[in-house]
Amino acid sequence: MNHAETMKIAKDAEMMLTGTLSAVQGIVLRDILREESLPDQQIDFLINVEHGGERYRLLCEVKSNGQPRHVRNAIFQLKHAASQYELEVLPVIIAPYLSNQSQELCRSESCGYMDFVGNTFLEFGSVHIDHKTDKTPKNEQRSLRSIFKPKAAHILRQLLNDPERRWRIADLAAAASASAGHVSEVGQALREREWAEQSKDGLYLINPDALLDTWAEKYERPAGERVNLYTHLHGSELANGIRLIMATYPSPKIAFGSYSAADWIAPFARTGKTYLYADERGLGALQTRLELQQPHKGANIEICVPDEDGVLDDAIQLETSLICTSPVQTYLDLMISGERGREAAQFLREAKLQW
Repeated sequence: MNHAETMKIAKDAEMMLTGTLSAVQGIVLRDILREESLPDQQIDFLINVEHGGERYRLLCEVKSNGQPRHVRNAIFQLKHAASQYELEVLPVIIAPYLSNQSQELCRSESCGYMDFVGNTFLEFGSVHIDHKTDKTPKNEQRSLRSIFKPKAAHILRQLLNDPERRWRIADLAAAASASAGHVSEVGQALREREWAEQSKDGLYLINPDALLDTWAEKYERPAGERVNLYTHLHGSELANGIRLIMATYPSPKIAFGSYSAADWIAPFARTGKTYLYADERGLGALQTRLELQQPHKGANIEICVPDEDGVLDDAIQLETSLICTSPVQTYLDLMISGERGREAAQFLREAKLQW
């Protein structure tokens, strides 16, 4: 971001904060000192106010990037500056956008905040301003989408399947079938959100739960063909038939997914439908060997042939020799399959995704 853009953000931040304070009955704005007028130039500007006969100082730092890593650094900077003032001081961070994680970080450190979409928390004396909005700027939406796109999801799967492992860039790129540059970009995005950290031994997750929570919020079904078919087989007979196909045809990729995967990984909610992922050859093998039919109504098997291999690449083989989507993938699919699915997802998470 160039200097002109930075200056505009700082100016907009000052106007927004003074406008909010002026709208509160009883608050009197005394003066504003900007960076060049301050003896300690560690903050962008300072506002002196009065309310109820008491004087307060708001020490304000403006960040062009409101991700947690940058916010944490700003909090440290503001608290150091605050220690030099005798009056009651409220550190305030202002940014174009502050995520929920950044807001919670500010609150936990007794730091006020504002962003340009309307999230505000200011508390000093008897003044209490607390407003939260669900708005997300388009650039933040794009940034999050880029983290969870299919190519990036290959990288996330590797990290979530082994969160404590320290990954060298080259090793993670090879495991995720990604370029080293793409791995570096994803790693930087994860570090800014304080979901990951980089040590001398490599990249690793420090908050896999927050990463998975956000992925579940943004998750969309994998793109690809979905085929709904009918089989007269049920229960163990159907499972044995699919197991035989998995053993006989090692080259096709076939895996139970969604509720059907959860039935084997962490049983909770049963459904009358069997869910499978398969590649093209796997779909053909299933149709032929199980004599699957196009139903007039009442399909009881859904097979998804995903455009991307990631869903199948990290599938797991159980002791029963059946293959299921990984706990992470199963959790994501359950989370978008209705209330019963979310309950099953929570049960699966408690059973298999505790880090």
